[in-house]
Amino acid sequence: MESNITRRGLAGRLLYWWSLFLAGALLLFVAPPVLFVSWIARRHSWVYPWAFFGARTWLRLSGMRVSVRGLERLDPNQAYVFISNHRSYLDTATLFAYLGRRIGLIAKKELLKVPILGYGMGYVNVMAIDRTNRDRALETMKAATDRLRSGISFGIFAEGTRAKPHQFLAFKKGAFYMAVEASVPIIPVAIKNTDMLMGKGTGVAKSGTIEMILLPQVNTAGVAGDAEIQALIDRVQLAIAKELGVSKITKR
Repeated sequence: MESNITRRGLAGRLLYWWSLFLAGALLLFVAPPVLFVSWIARRHSWVYPWAFFGARTWLRLSGMRVSVRGLERLDPNQAYVFISNHRSYLDTATLFAYLGRRIGLIAKKELLKVPILGYGMGYVNVMAIDRTNRDRALETMKAATDRLRSGISFGIFAEGTRAKPHQFLAFKKGAFYMAVEASVPIIPVAIKNTDMLMGKGTGVAKSGTIEMILLPQVNTAGVAGDAEIQALIDRVQLAIAKELGVSKITKR
């Protein structure tokens, strides 16, 4: 029994590091020529198909399958704010590559320091936010709101960071103010299983199926004032928690 557990633990650590190696290899060998050609041609949008390819390839070669439900709820001519839970590195690639449309993301500023990735983020509307500096964070959210008004949908992990396995953190308000100010609907998104496949702080991974469920849209028209925005936050978080089977929201 002990030897079986040890073997499973070793296999999990190997898959975890293999997955990180794959991410680095894709960035090193695929991204530079794509970014260079897009820069020369002044066609940033050319990066999107390759970014989708990279995200999907990384997930597949890491042993992950992705099952998506609810895409039929989306209007192809409507911009949305997709608000999702966040428990794993796997979530970002899943949300970005499997919505069937080009979206932007709000990401932590530390990603700007990652070679190649930090440079390429701007090509696909991934905007880095500095949560330690309120003024800069507000500037980023304002710029993202302007892009949202122009028709670019955004995916946001409203917990602000990855939660530990089985946890569900209280949502931050920025994404909701963004949706209200741009007068676009919110699509609550529940991403399941990623905490068991590559959870925060575990250092291990295993192959399996990631489930992404798009829940009914929540309209933001007419929402005004802090009390109504808090009610909006509570409604969206409750919908995601119910789909995840979570009964307790972890306070900060």
